[in-house]
Amino acid sequence: MADYIMILGGLALLVAGGEMLVSGATSAAKAFGVSPLIIGLTLVGFGTSTPELVTTVTAALAGAPGIAIGNVVGSNTANILLVLGVAAMIYPLAVDPRSFRRDAIVLVAATLAALAIVLVGNVGRLTGAALIASLIAYVIFLYLHEGDAPDEEAEVKRHMAEDAPRGPGTPALALGLAALGVGLTIVGAKLLVDGAIEVASDLGVSDTIIGLTIVAVGTSMPELITSAVAAFRKHGDVAYGNIIGSNLYNILFILGSAALIKPIAIPAQIARFDIWIMVGATALLVLFARTGFKLHRWEGFAFVLGYAAYLGLLILRA
Repeated sequence: MADYIMILGGLALLVAGGEMLVSGATSAAKAFGVSPLIIGLTLVGFGTSTPELVTTVTAALAGAPGIAIGNVVGSNTANILLVLGVAAMIYPLAVDPRSFRRDAIVLVAATLAALAIVLVGNVGRLTGAALIASLIAYVIFLYLHEGDAPDEEAEVKRHMAEDAPRGPGTPALALGLAALGVGLTIVGAKLLVDGAIEVASDLGVSDTIIGLTIVAVGTSMPELITSAVAAFRKHGDVAYGNIIGSNLYNILFILGSAALIKPIAIPAQIARFDIWIMVGATALLVLFARTGFKLHRWEGFAFVLGYAAYLGLLILRA
């Protein structure tokens, strides 16, 4: 029972910490005059992935590669099938054609890079550094071409900045709130990983299964909350942009950072099955978004149904 309490407590701290971090960082960025375009892309999209970052690094350091890699692969799958699925069921998600063509190419390239890494069987420091460098290059490219953004894309990022949780008005308090959020995510990740390892041992299943299910879904809660709020506000473009940013961050920065700190061996199960589900979910996202540049309610329902089937298969295979 104590292990499950650790997991629930860890997840609660991760969600609260992620919320504080995004709120504080966004408020500080606004106070310092950072544009909505950059806030929407980086602080909101990437900030909601902080629980995945801290959890993955903590799991890698704890010698639990199944949780570390399972969290990245499982979170990306959950972000598309569960989070976007729920958001699209609430309100159809509009997709800006120009930003889709650019971001879809980058997301597909990152996903294929993740597939290649998994099939190789390990991710070392050199690969981790290359992943992080790729993300930095992408953000620099967006910053340099910020003025080229069409009105529709600028509106999307403005919505993302507006929908972010509000923090203190003064920069000092906002930065303090962000720092507190980081601290809570670190403590929460430690509780979550320790509890997950113990639960996997008690149930006689691999830590990979726990990483793909409990940990992945739990660390995706900030994305689910952000996307659901955006959908209720009829800012469907925000939900889509948030998941694109989060999934890129998961592959390029989270996986890269964890490998840079400690090389990770890829669990065989993920190479055989789960990475292909992530690749398939990404392909479906691109296909559905391309047809009419909108994710309809029925497509969202299909996503959620597919995710339920995936979790069912994981449980049966455990």
